[in-house]
Amino acid sequence: MISDVGYALSSLAHLALLLLLLTVRNPGVAKHLLVFATAATFAWSSSLVTFLFGPVSLTSLLNADVLKQLAWLLFLSGCLQTNFSNFSDVIKRPITLVIIGPPLFALIAPFLLSVNPSWSFLVLIILSLEVLVLLEVVYRQAGSEQWAFKPLVIYLGATNLFEFVTYANATMVNQIEVGYIAARGYIYFALMPLLVVSIRRIHHWGIDIFISRDVVLHSSLLLVAGGYLFVMAVIGYVINYMGGNWGATVQIILVVLSFALLATVLLSNAFRTKIKVFITKHFFANQFDYRVEWVKLTKWLTKAGNSSADVHYAGLTGLLNAIQYDSGLLYKITKDGYEPIAAAAPRQNSKRAGEIISELVEYSGKNGWIIDTDAYSVKPFDYQGLKLNREALKEWGYQLFVPLLKDGGLWGFAVLASSEERKVNLNWEVKDYLKAVSEQVGTFIQHHEAAQVVAENAQFAAFNRMSAFVLHDLKNVLAQVDLILANAQQHKHNPDFINDTFETLEHTKSRMEKMLKQLTDKKAVEEGVNSNFLLSEIIDNVVEKRCSSILPIPKVHFVSEKSVDLDKEKVGNVLFHLISNAQQATPETGHVDIVITVDADAQFQLVLIEDTGVGMEQTFVDERLFKPFDTTKGNAGMGIGAYDAKTYIESIGGKLTVQSEVGKGSCFTLYFPIN
Repeated sequence: MISDVGYALSSLAHLALLLLLLTVRNPGVAKHLLVFATAATFAWSSSLVTFLFGPVSLTSLLNADVLKQLAWLLFLSGCLQTNFSNFSDVIKRPITLVIIGPPLFALIAPFLLSVNPSWSFLVLIILSLEVLVLLEVVYRQAGSEQWAFKPLVIYLGATNLFEFVTYANATMVNQIEVGYIAARGYIYFALMPLLVVSIRRIHHWGIDIFISRDVVLHSSLLLVAGGYLFVMAVIGYVINYMGGNWGATVQIILVVLSFALLATVLLSNAFRTKIKVFITKHFFANQFDYRVEWVKLTKWLTKAGNSSADVHYAGLTGLLNAIQYDSGLLYKITKDGYEPIAAAAPRQNSKRAGEIISELVEYSGKNGWIIDTDAYSVKPFDYQGLKLNREALKEWGYQLFVPLLKDGGLWGFAVLASSEERKVNLNWEVKDYLKAVSEQVGTFIQHHEAAQVVAENAQFAAFNRMSAFVLHDLKNVLAQVDLILANAQQHKHNPDFINDTFETLEHTKSRMEKMLKQLTDKKAVEEGVNSNFLLSEIIDNVVEKRCSSILPIPKVHFVSEKSVDLDKEKVGNVLFHLISNAQQATPETGHVDIVITVDADAQFQLVLIEDTGVGMEQTFVDERLFKPFDTTKGNAGMGIGAYDAKTYIESIGGKLTVQSEVGKGSCFTLYFPIN
């Protein structure tokens, strides 16, 4: 009875697999051989169910075992090479004839000779050893696909090792132990999922099992429940068989506890998730449940914070989560090339990463392709025109290059990596899926940037409204100055003193009129006239006339210089703001140094403003220093000086960088393009 249950379970399991294999549309020798081996195992299991076919004779048992072994040996013969076009290619190979020779001899010999059963036991031992040897050969020659073949090796290795033990014992005692035969059905049934896993992993077999996710999930849970209840039933059978007796109270307690434990397991979200991941990974032609994945991605992105760093990180992790990868970098294309804006468990930095990324950016920028660097290493002709150094690729460590597009151009890109076991095959489905995910992530990040621009414009609008009150006050002051000038002519006593006073008032009036013009006509501030200047002249003027009244007085160090085209007044204001900030952050006994030099490539005129002041934390530099209207001076500052300086320098093709350390000081480096 117990053996019948085991063989029946094995028969049903292999029948289900056989039906699934028959639904596969992709033809191939591997599929046909696997169908044959699965059908043979199904027939073998069914023939040993005594409830259906009656008692099994020793001869029938041995012949059934030999036929099963023949089918799997033929299948393994097909696995030794991957370029078979038809079944005859497998059969006509001499090595195949050598492999299937022993089982064929074992089937034919009883009709020609009088064979002692002990010799049949010995033949089955040889067949089991033959399978084990072939498994070792297949596994060794699998190379990088050993991970995919491992479940198949475990399935056939464990079952044939048990066959070896069974018939080795039978050879010694000259009879088959009934317990071994009864256990075989359960062993084949329990290990069969490993065969299914290998079918899903070994892609060149051309076999993809497809069935509804919901059906498989609920069937799997039902199978778990059935297996659990079967174990409980076997325990009860063993107790009764050994002469024990279940008391009514004990039966009730165990039944209630059993169902409670079963319900706990099946209702466990973690358990259901593991089952679902296993099914999705190994059983489906479509790798993704798109509705679920899209909802998950949308929820993940909507949970991102308001800062740019949070948004960029959410976008990168959204891409990683979509394909269950664990490492990646997100880059944004800039005027100077590209810059990293987010990282998740980044790989060790490669010295040749810049070379690889530059090639990928140039190639993907033309066609918007997602690039699999692993596939490129094997089939570079799939990416015609792309030239990458394969040694540098191995050192780099990232597999996927995913572009993020905007208005038909490359806005940025992500590079993704994972462990060898979790890497995806970049087929058409994964490409389409990643393209859709990258479009969603790119749109999400770009909308955030647009919202930031709108927010900054709103802040400037508030600044303009505030300026109206300033203008009102300035007009009152101007009216008072005009009144003083009009009445002073009647009260002067000391001509020299009064003349100086008038000169000062006239200058003040001129400055106020200019301020009013700048506040009322912002265009007049932004649109300056560019001319050719030496920066040393502007810096000397700013230090002498505008920064010499505050200690420490800046010292100018001249190294080398070339003339540049710029707006003298605008640059003067930028330098005054940065130098003044350095003076305010530095004690009177400290130092503020201004270095004028040219970079090594003679492309930029550099101005370094160094101080020995209080310094700044890196988080402040990254997140707040150049953010408009964010100030640490309270009501004394507007928070737009550093922002205005950086914006102007970038508008003329230069850049502004900052190095700072708390307690040691800061260094602002301004890059002015020479040509």
